[in-house]
Amino acid sequence: MSDLEIFVGEWTVEVGFPGAPPARSVFEWILDGACLAQRTEVPLPEVPDSLSLVGPADGGYTQHYFDSRGVSRLYAMTFDGARWTLRRETADFTPLDFAQRFTGVFSADGDRIDGAWEKRMPDGDWELDFELVYTRVS
Repeated sequence: MSDLEIFVGEWTVEVGFPGAPPARSVFEWILDGACLAQRTEVPLPEVPDSLSLVGPADGGYTQHYFDSRGVSRLYAMTFDGARWTLRRETADFTPLDFAQRFTGVFSADGDRIDGAWEKRMPDGDWELDFELVYTRVS
């Protein structure tokens, strides 16, 4: 889990929606470093706030995602020191109406993450859902 230390801190998040104000995301260690928690608050009523918990699994990680709509999901997560990926391609706590994947790339100084969520409808191709840019505050 120590390779995830680069995430720890507070970030502003530019969400790729027209007119969207910046969101706030905080990553912190919990349970004596056994899990990494991410809390995200978005100042738009139509976009949910969320809590994610990351723990080790199968040579990578699993991210448990929960949001203010009551949605719960499991994502397979990898991180190689620069590239952060999340994938959900099978049903879990909720039905799989569409597959999702996220790829974020850290800047060389670790103070920015350029990322994008993609989705794939059944029998469709991957398409951009929205982009995110995380910028470290502290």
